[in-house]
Amino acid sequence: MRFVLRRLGFYLLAAWAALTLNFLLPRLMPGDPATALFARFRGQLRPEAMQALREAFGLTSQPLVAQYFTYLRHVLRGDLGVSVAYFPSPVSSIIGTGLVWTLFVAGTAVIVSFAVGTLLGVAAAWWRHGWIDTLLPPVFALLGAFPYFWLAMVALYAFGFQLGWFPLGHAYGDDVTPGLNAAFLADVLRHAALPIGTIVLATLGGWMLSMRNTMVAVLGSDYVNLARAKGLPPSRVVLRYAARNALLPSVTGFGMALGFVLGGSLLTEIIFSYPGEGYLLVQAVHGQDYPLMQGIFLIITIAVLGANWLVDIAYLWLDPRTREVS
Repeated sequence: MRFVLRRLGFYLLAAWAALTLNFLLPRLMPGDPATALFARFRGQLRPEAMQALREAFGLTSQPLVAQYFTYLRHVLRGDLGVSVAYFPSPVSSIIGTGLVWTLFVAGTAVIVSFAVGTLLGVAAAWWRHGWIDTLLPPVFALLGAFPYFWLAMVALYAFGFQLGWFPLGHAYGDDVTPGLNAAFLADVLRHAALPIGTIVLATLGGWMLSMRNTMVAVLGSDYVNLARAKGLPPSRVVLRYAARNALLPSVTGFGMALGFVLGGSLLTEIIFSYPGEGYLLVQAVHGQDYPLMQGIFLIITIAVLGANWLVDIAYLWLDPRTREVS
């Protein structure tokens, strides 16, 4: 328990540092959101409106320290400011709309890729020189060598444009009504099939090869040989003794990948015009929407730190030696 609390303290410190940088960077950059928004209206706003815009974006004449504590109070209340590109919508509501789609597509892809790749790696190491170990690693290594956005473009052209099996973009069609009904859910799955599939194909080989190589080293260890000599069932040896210990390095990578899910698969969302966090981030950069960029960066940072803390908790269950040290 002390180990978990120590790690939590470290992550809280890192989160505070991220919050501070998130506050300082826009104020160190030339210009400000109020000036950018004022310029977009091209003379339609009176000059007196500039002060109101600056206050709306939290850019007041107060000392920097006072602005910092005001910013912290707003963030702790969930108030991330007002968007420039989607003015006057609050940043939190915009991020919330994209968050659902990103968690669905990128989160599903990461979980499926990790689970299937890990199981294939275990099978390839246990039945070495079999067809799984001989055929799949070079195939997945070849697919992993291609950028995932290139696979996305090929899949979109072949299965969406040429064959017409899948839609060309967006999260669902205009002809369905959003809600918990079969038609809407089926349309959402149909729109998400290509984005999820391309991410899984591009990342599956990495999980499989990582697990296979670690598993091969673990299978030659003394405790695995002892378990075999005791006559334990092969399924128990491979799952309880070998795979559980070989899984530790992959769990760290999975925690990092899971944390970056909130950033979305940036280029994949752009190619499929999928309304996730990555797509919103690109729109924020193009529109010089500093508050939205701040909010997305902050959410990504907190997600990565939270995912790594959950990985530390998983380590306590997977590796008993961690419990002894803590």
